[in-house]
Amino acid sequence: MGKWLGLGVIALLLILGVAGVGAYNSLVSLDQAVLSQWGQVENVYQRRMDLVPNLVATVKGAASFEKETLTQVIEARAKASQTTLTADRELFEDPAAFQQFQQAQQNLSNALSRLLVTVERYPELRATENFRELQAQLEGTENRIAVERMRFNEAAQAFNTRRNSFPTVLFASFFGGRFTEKAYFQAQQGADVAPKVQF
Repeated sequence: MGKWLGLGVIALLLILGVAGVGAYNSLVSLDQAVLSQWGQVENVYQRRMDLVPNLVATVKGAASFEKETLTQVIEARAKASQTTLTADRELFEDPAAFQQFQQAQQNLSNALSRLLVTVERYPELRATENFRELQAQLEGTENRIAVERMRFNEAAQAFNTRRNSFPTVLFASFFGGRFTEKAYFQAQQGADVAPKVQF
């Protein structure tokens, strides 16, 4: 009887061990997918950061108009670039840091939108080939940012779902902070209200 009990305990430990290894490996794989997708988000943010100085220089050179709008773009870019663009786990595992990063990027998006709307009043600037090209590049970049943020949210959702599923949640808790939940990009407050366009 004791022999069968001993074999049962060994079999149970073996099953738990295999399940633990499987859960750990799946979490590592999903965690790496989140990191990889975060790299893509950084890539498109960096692309935007690189385009902004060219846009500012083109606008400055082609027209002198509302310096306040141009200054807002420059300041927003500076603040956004101060927010660390690294695949640092702490950023998307700390909701407050993630929110701060997202807010800095949103401020830059808002400043760029105001600049592009303001420029619409200056036909000589809109007609320049450099400006049209930069505007198209920025619009394309904003679309890429939206796509990569969506893909990041999907990767974070897959990780969080697996991490919080039973029995993986038990193994994830065992490793402490190694497998904490990932934050999501969220819409800016008031984004559900359509903007009013005035000419």
